[in-house]
Amino acid sequence: MKIGELANVARCSVETIRYYEKEGLLFEPGRTSGNFRLYGAEHVERLRFIRNCRTLDMSHEEIRALLLLTDQPADDCGAINDVFDQHIAHVDERIQELVQLKAQLSVLRQQCQTERAVNACGILQGLAAMETEQKQERHTHLG
Repeated sequence: MKIGELANVARCSVETIRYYEKEGLLFEPGRTSGNFRLYGAEHVERLRFIRNCRTLDMSHEEIRALLLLTDQPADDCGAINDVFDQHIAHVDERIQELVQLKAQLSVLRQQCQTERAVNACGILQGLAAMETEQKQERHTHLG
């Protein structure tokens, strides 16, 4: 199948397929005599795997690690558990960051309980009065 057909079957864009090829997540397909890319069922399967990992917010590095492990079917799955344990830890860190963000937003929201003129809005005044702190490092593994 050609790249457009693969995109249709895998429910993604042609650009996504090309990007994953460039990143080394999806292996290069064969070519027709007319130099068109020619994809097979193994590309569909691998692309779906990649997309499912992205749905779980996994980084390309994590996906690459899982793909390398997938290509070694006789090995034990301990390394796969390690990848998932690390990803779960990243998710836990992000949840804590989001909880803190929600608390900060709630404090600001409490500063404006009634509708009034924009120049008297407690939220805007709170935003203007906030001290600018050094940007905290975001705990993300996505880069």
